[in-house]
Amino acid sequence: MTDIDKTAAGAQGTPAAGPEGLRAIPVRHYGRYVSAVIAIAILFAIIYAFGQGKINWHAIPDYFFDHRIMQGVGKTLLLTVLSMVIGIVGGIVLAVMRLSKNPVTSSIAWFYIWFFRGTPVLVQLFLWFNLGLVFEYINLGPIYKNYWSDFMTPLLTALLGLGLNEAAYMAEICRAGLLAVDEGQTEAAHALGMSHGKTLRRIVIPQAMRVIVPPTGNEVINMLKTTSLVAAVQYPELFRFAQDIGQNSGAPVEMYFLAAAWYLIMTSVLSVGQFYIERYYARGSSRQLPATPWQKVRANMLSLGRPKGGMA
Repeated sequence: MTDIDKTAAGAQGTPAAGPEGLRAIPVRHYGRYVSAVIAIAILFAIIYAFGQGKINWHAIPDYFFDHRIMQGVGKTLLLTVLSMVIGIVGGIVLAVMRLSKNPVTSSIAWFYIWFFRGTPVLVQLFLWFNLGLVFEYINLGPIYKNYWSDFMTPLLTALLGLGLNEAAYMAEICRAGLLAVDEGQTEAAHALGMSHGKTLRRIVIPQAMRVIVPPTGNEVINMLKTTSLVAAVQYPELFRFAQDIGQNSGAPVEMYFLAAAWYLIMTSVLSVGQFYIERYYARGSSRQLPATPWQKVRANMLSLGRPKGGMA
C-alpha cells in the first residue's frame, strides 16, 4: 500500500473535524444605556423637586378612605356606567341609522354625530344646565309638566351631557365593527330566510364585537376620567368632593393628588377587565390567546429558575 493509500485510509477512518464553535457576541446598544440613565435622572429630579415643595403628604392617607371620598368614588362609577349605557345603546341605534338606505334616517344620524363630536363636552354640559334660562317650563302634554329647574337636576344634566356625547363616538365605533363583517355573512343569512333584525342579532353583531370591544373599553376608561367635568354643573362626584375637602382642610393640592390616585386605581381595574373581555372575544380568531398577567408572571418565574442555555 502506498503512502497515498495509507493517507486516504487514515482519512476515511478518522472522522473529520467539525467546524469550530462560533461564540456569538451580542451587539451593544449604548444608546439604550444612555437613554435609561437620562430617564432615571429626570425621574429623580422630579421626585426631588416635589420633595422640596411644601406638600403635606400625610393629608393624603388621612382622607384617602374618608366617607365623602368613598361616596364620590361610588357616584363616579355610577355616572360612568349609566353614561356608557346611554352611549352604547344610542351608538348602536345611530350606527344602524347611518347604514340604513333610508336617506332621512341616515341624514339625521349624520347630523347628530356631526354636532356632538364637533362641540366640547363641557360646552354641552353648560348648555343643558342653563336651558332653564330660556325655557321656564318643560311641557310634554299630559305626560309631564314641571319647572325646568326642577326637571333638569345635576344628575340628569350630567347623564345627558356625557351620555349623548358618548353616543356619537360609539356610533362610529359600532359602524366600523358592522362594516368589518363580510357581506357574504349577511347574504347567506338572508338566503336562509332570516330577517334583517335577526341577521344583525345572530350573525353580524357577534362577529363585529371583536372590532367593537377594544375601542369601547377605551371609551369606558375615558368616560371615567371625563366625569370629573360634571363638577362644573354642581354634581357631587369624586373630583367635586376632593375640591370641597381641600378648601375646608387647607390642603387643595394634596386632595388633587388623592383624587388622581383614586382615578388611577379605578382605571387600572377597568383596564384589567378590558383585557379579559378582549381575550374572551378573541376566541376563534386567534390561534393562541394572549397570556393573562398571572400566566406571564408564572412564565417569568419559571424562566428565572432555569439555567442559561435552555438546558434542564
